[in-house]
Amino acid sequence: MSEELIPETPEQETEENEAAEPIKQRKNGLYPGVSDELAENMKSGWADTELHGLEPIAQAEHTAARRAALSARFPGERLVIPAGNLKTRSNDTEYAFRASTEYAYLTGDQTQDGVLVLEPAGDSGHQATIYLLPRSNRENGEFWLDGQGELWVGRRHSLAEAEQLLGIPAKDVREIAAALTEATGPVRNVRGHDASIEAALTDKVTAERDEELRVHLSEARLVKDAFEIAELQKACAATARGFEDVVRSLDKAEATSERFIEGTFFLRARIEGNDIGYGSICAAGPHATTLHWVRNDGAVRSGDLLLLDAGVETNELYTADVTRTLPINGTFSPLQRTIYDAVYEAQEAGIAAVKPGATFRDFHDASQRVLAEKLVEWGLLGDLSVDKVLELGLQRRWTLHGTGHMLGMDVHDCAVARTEAYVDGILEPGVCLTVEPGLYFQADDLTVPEEYRGIGVRIEDDILVTEDGNRNLSDQLPRRADEVEAWMARLKG
Repeated sequence: MSEELIPETPEQETEENEAAEPIKQRKNGLYPGVSDELAENMKSGWADTELHGLEPIAQAEHTAARRAALSARFPGERLVIPAGNLKTRSNDTEYAFRASTEYAYLTGDQTQDGVLVLEPAGDSGHQATIYLLPRSNRENGEFWLDGQGELWVGRRHSLAEAEQLLGIPAKDVREIAAALTEATGPVRNVRGHDASIEAALTDKVTAERDEELRVHLSEARLVKDAFEIAELQKACAATARGFEDVVRSLDKAEATSERFIEGTFFLRARIEGNDIGYGSICAAGPHATTLHWVRNDGAVRSGDLLLLDAGVETNELYTADVTRTLPINGTFSPLQRTIYDAVYEAQEAGIAAVKPGATFRDFHDASQRVLAEKLVEWGLLGDLSVDKVLELGLQRRWTLHGTGHMLGMDVHDCAVARTEAYVDGILEPGVCLTVEPGLYFQADDLTVPEEYRGIGVRIEDDILVTEDGNRNLSDQLPRRADEVEAWMARLKG
């Protein structure tokens, strides 16, 4: 990674200051400075690369509708939604940037430091403005000397280009702090993404009003529009291909570790999407009993099960969330199959309970009842009835987690929605959620027979509520035990 000319502090200045002040050099860089002749040379001789006649991005009409709905909810108030900034990983390297969900949902833009502002505009609701970094300044050398200059990190759209793509008037983000400092009237801001915005608004906002905005934007995503549903379907299709890649490479994973599985799926995510939607859980053997096993450094052994929980995030930031539990050698043992079939039966009951008018809790309750019945049948809960087990929650020793969650731009989407709108809410067409029951028998659990210990099984699919029931968006992957075995045999050749 080259390092010679990146500045010590790549602070963003106004256009005037950029032209007047030289870009600082990195301490211990190999070049002591920039000669006047080189600085002058670098200002000229560059072709005009401005793009014209750009078509709006695919979701532009949807983001406009989302902004209109937001405007109607908060009339007469200034609304500020930041994308967020780069975060340092170590020293002068940063994590890959991922725009805040609220910002991307309302704009379709994913660039760092961006800010969407909805200004009250009387009877017309609000005037939206998106504040972005313009093209790198060439007069002061920022484009080749600054750590975020375009010769270092790549070309960015001009403000005029951004307006064409996003359908929103664009201004220089370096002007926004001053503009917000002078703002009057009620203001709401989505906190936690941009400290400079919060500092500019410190005397104009309240935590209560800001949280109300954040909660509203979370609940707005409970029902997906047509664009979002198509993206989730795309994510599931890519995820299915990633699972196929893993099955084909299981012999290599056995020769290495769970990390081969992680890397194999990650390759598919980067080829077909933006990234993985969350840390892949590639849990072989007893690691399958750890719900969020993301270390992925364990052995992959024939005869054990592999619990793979992974999802591709599309380029528009919608993620799948799918789990399959696979016999590494291609065939379930009798006990593995008994446990797997119980989870499959529980998932079938849960999926059947997902429909318009049902409560969010219905599919969880349906799945948990099946699992409780199996645990009682296997003699793991003494002589208690199923109803008593569920009343006391005793099945949770082995089922552990809720049976699903909302899904969308975040793997646990709509997470700050009010309880009455989410877990106590009523399902309606356009809601997308996961159904993912599981059974987990810890390796050190002395309350179960020894042969159960170290076995973990989860089956998870992404379910869309439709007008007449539901649709399994991830049904490209088999679920029944015999279908799983046949699928694995076919892929392994």
